[in-house]
Amino acid sequence: MSSEKERIENGEAILGIEFGSTRIKGVLIDEKGNPIAQGDHEWENRLENGVWTYAMEDVQSGMQDCYAKVVRDVEQKYGIGITRLKAVGISGMMHGYLAFDENDELLVPFRTWRNTITEEASDKLTKLFNFHIPQRWSIAHLYQAILNKEAHVEKLAFITTLAGYVHWKLTGEKVLGIGDASGMFPIDSAAGDYNRRMLEQFANLPEVQQYPWDIRKLLPRVLPAGRQAGRLTQEGAKLLDPTGKLQSGALFCPPEGDAGTGMAATNSVARRTGNVSAGTSFFSMIVLDKELTHVEPMIDMVTTPEGAPVAMVHCNNGTSDLNAWVGIFNEFQKAAGLGMSMNELYSLLYNKALEGDPDCGGLLAYGFFSGEHNVGMEKGRPMVVRTPEDHFSLANFMRANLFTSLGVLRLGQDILVKEGVKIDRITGHGGFFKTPVVGQKILAACMNAPVSVMSTAGEGGPWGMALLASYMVNKGEHEDLGDYLDKEIFAGSTGSTIEPDPKDVEGFGRFIERYRDGLPIERAAIDHLN
Repeated sequence: MSSEKERIENGEAILGIEFGSTRIKGVLIDEKGNPIAQGDHEWENRLENGVWTYAMEDVQSGMQDCYAKVVRDVEQKYGIGITRLKAVGISGMMHGYLAFDENDELLVPFRTWRNTITEEASDKLTKLFNFHIPQRWSIAHLYQAILNKEAHVEKLAFITTLAGYVHWKLTGEKVLGIGDASGMFPIDSAAGDYNRRMLEQFANLPEVQQYPWDIRKLLPRVLPAGRQAGRLTQEGAKLLDPTGKLQSGALFCPPEGDAGTGMAATNSVARRTGNVSAGTSFFSMIVLDKELTHVEPMIDMVTTPEGAPVAMVHCNNGTSDLNAWVGIFNEFQKAAGLGMSMNELYSLLYNKALEGDPDCGGLLAYGFFSGEHNVGMEKGRPMVVRTPEDHFSLANFMRANLFTSLGVLRLGQDILVKEGVKIDRITGHGGFFKTPVVGQKILAACMNAPVSVMSTAGEGGPWGMALLASYMVNKGEHEDLGDYLDKEIFAGSTGSTIEPDPKDVEGFGRFIERYRDGLPIERAAIDHLN
């Protein structure tokens, strides 16, 4: 503890802050990546005039509260404050649209990744580029604003992501890590920059040419992991720490998206590795040997923090409906006076799922709490469906609800298998894996690949962001980010790996056939339950 205190006093600690969908979290680490303090701030998006958004005032106050709690944690553990930092990294929810004029004034409220209001733009750009452009990408938001003839487009001078915005305010630099940038506009991995051909195609669209700006100058400058991306300015230090105790000068690494920090936190940046983030929403990230040969609407092509191609399957829905069912069981156990904690209840119900039939006894469930774009569902209608002949039991009920959390993810995985994508290792992180073994076994059945969960997985994205900042200042002679993570951070790390059980793999296969065939039931529910 004395050495950790000395590192903090000497300004050698490294800070990662991530702006997640429900929490802003900060993690302070030493040069070996060990967490030494943390703090967080809860926040929530809001629906205003049909747009999911966060107020910029909430971004600022939430960041300050998060940092203040990191400082408080340091004070409680070590009896000192924080006056200097060696390095800082900022990450946030990828995609979305933050648009500014030449006076750096926000032109329209922040449009987050959660919005599905750019279908026309997404379809047209996908055809133009012959490259899948998801609705949540920044370029889709910009083009939809053009198609809608929104007045603010004429005044544009700069667009960025949430992480890019916060980094800019703290350093004055309009830059972005290549992984986060890959959610704004397609990336050419070989060039390590935005795809030049597609930039030209976009710029030459007649409806774009009528505006005075150049798309190539609207976007943030792209930087790979390991590069310096600015320093904490005096204004930035005061913004982060209004008490005035934090000094300026800390180095900043390129700001990244939550996908990139997840890859760093799970040591999944090497080719043929992948990770699955499983919580309120689910997504898988598989680092590819080569580019895909076909444009696939379910597959988003992004990059690692160093720019290697990554196939991403993003699912809007994860455990929300599953959690709602656990809530119902919690109401029952309270009414019965059983007095179980939520952790005990989750453990009981999740483990019960392992006793079920491999294919859930014929049960079918859809946990679509909100719309699911990958299967054409614009709204959510959670449901459980069965026939009188199915084996309806608590074990099969829980198993079906766990399986369906991975349903859309599996549909995307089937596409990658047909493309010949090879996966050597999957690492899972998120609340789905909090109950030991269960989530791993079910994901292994879904992906038909070994699934590891590391002891450090609970540290999550802000820890991954701090590791990227650490790589910038401590990389030394390491060849690349993967080499650094292998040898300096994860060498000797503990965790567990579960191989797929052939019976579970076969059972999940039967379930997913039923899941795919039953999608018209979900469609009918959307059409008729208003």
